[in-house]
Amino acid sequence: MLIPLKSWLIALRLSSRLFTKIKSKSSPGFSLVELLVVVAIIGIISAIGIITYNGYISGTKEKSAKNIMQQISLAQTEEYSNSGSYFTQEDSTCTPSSTSSDEIELILFGGGDQIGKDIGYEICISSNGSSDFNIFAEEQGASSPCQLTLSRNGNFTRGNDC
Repeated sequence: MLIPLKSWLIALRLSSRLFTKIKSKSSPGFSLVELLVVVAIIGIISAIGIITYNGYISGTKEKSAKNIMQQISLAQTEEYSNSGSYFTQEDSTCTPSSTSSDEIELILFGGGDQIGKDIGYEICISSNGSSDFNIFAEEQGASSPCQLTLSRNGNFTRGNDC
């Protein structure tokens, strides 16, 4: 049985009026669920960004400490040429501190500011016999500090917390 064209047009007109009324009742803004989804996405992206940034910063500080340790090694070679012995702070082990870092700057670099405080590492030099030394660097202010060691022959070792 076919529906007459006239009644079909009337039904279409009524349905379009209902649709128009329903559409006009909704607000042009965002719903609470949509805003919560956007806030959650922004939170996830910012958390990933912060973790990545902190990793980048700690890696950069470690590289700076390694570069300074190599500069100290070169200064040790010059010290040995001038005085016949290497500069060391203690016999076999040392504890890196601001005092030991300042002493290295004074003796090996003539008081220059080679070991910057902004890298977050303190450095000391220990003796391994009369003609050998190790340079130690330790991260400051961390709950599990990174420890770096540079031997006289140029071998770097990293602690487990790096």
